[in-house]
Order: sequence, then C-alpha cells, then structure tokens
Amino acid sequence: MNEKPRSGGESDEALQRELNQLKDEYERLRDEKVRAQRDVETLNRQLEECRNQAEQEYGTSDPEQLQALLVERRRENARLVAEYRTHLEAVRAGLDAVEAEESRAAENGENGAEGAF
Repeated sequence: MNEKPRSGGESDEALQRELNQLKDEYERLRDEKVRAQRDVETLNRQLEECRNQAEQEYGTSDPEQLQALLVERRRENARLVAEYRTHLEAVRAGLDAVEAEESRAAENGENGAEGAF
C-alpha cells in the first residue's frame, strides 16, 4: 500500500502492456490447444487403425486377449525350439557315429593293408 499513485497516463500504459501480454498468452494457449486437439485426432485415428489390424490378424483387439495370445505363441515357440534342438542333437549324434565308424574303418583298412604286403 506504499505505492505511489500513478498518473492516469502511466496507469493506462501499464494496463495496455498487461492486456497485450494477456492477448499474447491467449494466442499461444489457443495455438497449443489446436495442436493438442490435432494430436488427439491423429492418435485416435492411429488407435482405430491398430484395432482394425489386430482384429484382422488375430481375431480380437482386446488387450487382455492379445496378451494371452502372445503368451500362448511364446510358449509354442519355446516348444518348437526345444523340438528343433532335440532334432539337431540327434542329427549331430548320428553324424558323430558315422564319422567314428569311418575312422575305425580307415584304421582297420590301413592296418589290414600293411599286413597284406
């Protein structure tokens, strides 16, 4: 309350400056609102596209059902990898057996050839 009283001109200028600042802030906020609304529209459109794609590819767009489907498919993939690993181990064991047999045959052939001469 210790402010000096302003003359009418100073008070008017201060009010005009404040009004201009408020107008600038209003314009900035209005622009920000328009951008936010546009972003919301874009995101809603993208969400709808994703829902449609999920419906087409997986038969549902429900997040819980999609999560359950993901868990099921991961379990199936793990099972298939385990089967493939077992198959490769069997192939590797068969190959090792063939190589061992060839090695024994080669050793026997070399020993037999030396004794024949």
